[in-house]
Amino acid sequence: MPLNRRTFLGSTAATGAGVALAGGVAGPAEAAGRGPGAGHGHDGGHGGAGKGKRYSFTVMGTTDLHGNVFNWDYFTDKEFDDAAHNDVGLAKISTLVDQVREEKGRHNTLLIDAGDTIQGTQLSYYYAKVDPITAARGPVHPMAQAMNAISYDAAALGNHEFNYGIPVLRKFEEQCRFPLLGANALDAKTLKPAFAPYVIKKLRTPFGREVKVAVLGLTNPGIAIWDKANVQGKMTFPGLEEQAAKWVPKLRSMGADVVLVSAHSGTDGSSSYGDQLPYVENAATLVAERVPGIDAILVGHAHVEIPERRVVNKESGKDVVLSEPLKWGQRLTLFDVDLVWERGSWTVERVGSRVLNSNTVAEDKKITRLLSDEHRKVVAYVNQVIGTSTAAMSTADAPWKDEPIIDLINHVQVETVKAALAGGEWAGLPVLSQASCFSRTAGIPAGDVTIRAAAGLYPFENTLEARLLTGAQILEYLEYSVRYYVRTAAGAPVDTSKLTNADSIPDYNYDVVSGLTYEIDIAKPVGSRIVNARFGGAAVDPAAKFVLAVNNYRASGGGNFPHVAAAQQLWANSDEIRNTIIGWVREAGTVDAGAFASVDWKLTRDGTPVF
Repeated sequence: MPLNRRTFLGSTAATGAGVALAGGVAGPAEAAGRGPGAGHGHDGGHGGAGKGKRYSFTVMGTTDLHGNVFNWDYFTDKEFDDAAHNDVGLAKISTLVDQVREEKGRHNTLLIDAGDTIQGTQLSYYYAKVDPITAARGPVHPMAQAMNAISYDAAALGNHEFNYGIPVLRKFEEQCRFPLLGANALDAKTLKPAFAPYVIKKLRTPFGREVKVAVLGLTNPGIAIWDKANVQGKMTFPGLEEQAAKWVPKLRSMGADVVLVSAHSGTDGSSSYGDQLPYVENAATLVAERVPGIDAILVGHAHVEIPERRVVNKESGKDVVLSEPLKWGQRLTLFDVDLVWERGSWTVERVGSRVLNSNTVAEDKKITRLLSDEHRKVVAYVNQVIGTSTAAMSTADAPWKDEPIIDLINHVQVETVKAALAGGEWAGLPVLSQASCFSRTAGIPAGDVTIRAAAGLYPFENTLEARLLTGAQILEYLEYSVRYYVRTAAGAPVDTSKLTNADSIPDYNYDVVSGLTYEIDIAKPVGSRIVNARFGGAAVDPAAKFVLAVNNYRASGGGNFPHVAAAQQLWANSDEIRNTIIGWVREAGTVDAGAFASVDWKLTRDGTPVF
């Protein structure tokens, strides 16, 4: 049976008209009259100076929305705010989109996304797990409802689209009135596209000569590692550059006047998974440089803001414009495209890009009203009290100190793995555990503990595994982890704002390991920082065997930590670690740090503690 019940090779759409997809499947967004030609406004074309007639249009883009509809933080139970006073959510984006459509003329605009849509907030989690969209007569996903209401034209697949499994993704796809694009998301058996590779939108001009705009969607090869349990044997993900080189010429041969790429892939050419895959994770710049025929790339995945970056294609010598709007709906990219009619065809004269800040506008009430019930349900869910805590705990200092709140994660993971292995072959081995500080603003208050407080410790949908490692491998694992610290000479001032994230290593790729004690000498060079590592009061035996409680992201190679991906799997769980923590708090009733917290690691310089 084919993986995708709605498989088609691509789609073409005339704005404000019907749409035909290859394979004869109707496109619901355009058929419902919701394409960008359905509105009215001034036309973007103009004659005048130059050799021929000119036409301009604008492509708007979002990326890494991660389940954000409202300007709301479900983990703090209040409006979102950060140090820069950014706002988040599709309700804000909708207001910006309406303004651009009013200014440019709705039929002179398109709206696309670059992926990571259905994971990231408790709103998106609730409709994947608590009240799942896959249930019989289940709800419509809030992200589908909001994006349909805003009239998106297309969205590329992000890697987090696969976190809840392919059935949830397929149901979301079914609920969207726009195509989900992934030219390099292939059926593992047929090696044919499992999703639409592209969409072609036809824009009307004042001159009676339509403009064909092709949008090619590319996703991240890392899905094969990060969501191995969900996709292995079902889908495969070749490189962005290779697939772009295959599809861009086809789109041009089909008459595309403009080719845009929506790529869930960053720009810096790096790969967090090292050489585990032969494909680059952050390949957008390589695609621009090496694949001729692309006019612009909407970039996603990296969670950075790029208003405009120009990359010269090495073959054609032409500029390719790249832009990445900031995550969660904090920014909206605008690609302004100018065309001229010359020698019987449209030629791209210029492409420019910029970003708009969503904190400059109010939320669109049509979006907030549309999803007010869903929002209220989730707020009520996350505020359920599941236990009490004897003291307040915070992650604020966790990146540089052994804090009880991270010990809680490790304690729960160790207890869970020990219980799973009890009575079996591996029950006698010591269990260690890894954990990261995912958010520096997470915390558990003294008193009532709610779902949102417990869930805030683990914002990702990771599951738990047990892997078999030696003492030597554990020490190498730790050495790799502590690259995270900036080398700081003994006696030099210590500024915690500059102490971590060396070489742009994110907090989620720094692990602490519980069950043994060790020092991290940040005065030493990378590779020789772990000192005085001890287990049970004695130096760690390189040949000793340990069970490591580890999340599936790390176990599948995420972060490229040594040894763990190749280590023997002793046990694995399908439930999220977040739910395991929530369940533990419910059962325990009381969270008492005195029962599990200890100082197992510390930063030093030449033997002197930093703190």
